Amino acid sequence: MRTTTPKRSEAIGEEAVAVVRAPAVPSKMMAAVLYGSEDLRLEQIDVPHLAADEVLLRVRLALTDGTDLKVWQRGYHAKMIQPPAVFGHEVVGEVAAVGKRVDARWRMGLRVIAANSAPCLRCFHCRRGQENLCEDLLFNNGAYAEYMRIPGRIVMENMLEVPHSVDDGSAALVEPLACVLRGIHEMEVRTGDTAVVIGCGPIGLKYVRMLSRRGVRVIALARRVAPLEVARRMGAIATINVTQVRDVVAAVRNLTEDDRGADAVVEAAGNPATWKQALAMVRRGGVVNFFSGLSSGTRVEIEPAAIHYSEIKLISPFHHTPRFIREALEAIRRGDILAHDFVTEEIRLEDLPHAFEKMKSRSGEIKLAVRP
Repeated sequence: MRTTTPKRSEAIGEEAVAVVRAPAVPSKMMAAVLYGSEDLRLEQIDVPHLAADEVLLRVRLALTDGTDLKVWQRGYHAKMIQPPAVFGHEVVGEVAAVGKRVDARWRMGLRVIAANSAPCLRCFHCRRGQENLCEDLLFNNGAYAEYMRIPGRIVMENMLEVPHSVDDGSAALVEPLACVLRGIHEMEVRTGDTAVVIGCGPIGLKYVRMLSRRGVRVIALARRVAPLEVARRMGAIATINVTQVRDVVAAVRNLTEDDRGADAVVEAAGNPATWKQALAMVRRGGVVNFFSGLSSGTRVEIEPAAIHYSEIKLISPFHHTPRFIREALEAIRRGDILAHDFVTEEIRLEDLPHAFEKMKSRSGEIKLAVRP
């Protein structure tokens, strides 16, 4: 049976707004607060206050990912987070409190996923269907905590109810999967095409699975045996351990028709050498998806003539849009992506600082599930 408590007022700056809370919401919570480079501290802090259009989630589960690892190492993210701050963004939770202007469908106890951003839907790029490039893209972090505030714009545009058939771990994969699905959409691959995925971390493996589900022949490249075995299970028709091959580009081309190269290449490893390899592996008229991105200031030498006269299409998809958040949740509901293929261990919130230390040394984890 669902129960609620009477409304009460909370001061938000100079404005007092009515907030409906579930009975069990405390005033304090445990959270992982990032203070700087590799400086993550478990602290007891105030449960976030809500504006009239916002929702408070009780975090059921949060997942670690490569972006959060980079944020932890660097101590900040120029677009998403400035310390000191609670971070983490792949989350599934239950509605624990709502502001007075929140739609009634977001009832107490409802299990939801909330994306880590929402566009304004009014700016130049939003009007052109490029919401990921929104000039006022609102980011949100805070999943590594017992409770998480969801801003009103995300509540409106990018918060979705989780189907009963979907487990918490799988639901929390929606945000990174949405980025992958948008990348595949931009690649315009066809059934029967051959695609190379460089890097078999969580993102690369999602590309392997979702491209395979579209009838694409996937060749997966990585530096270790374990992720290549997972890539096989995900549907890769061939795998290459790049540490055991003298000429990786030639090895890839030998697996394509007439050695002409792949129809598409996804660079998901994130270093200049693999960017150059990706350009050498693609066929004339093919597409290279530079998904991983590189640190600001990095330079990669390319030969413009090779790109121009071979008419190679270069793309670098960034982030997701509301459309692909919804498509990702539906793909997970169908069972295309499941948590047990990615999540290697479940940990407590207090174990998170040590977990990042282990992830830094690449000790084998794909993703970790954090339960506050």
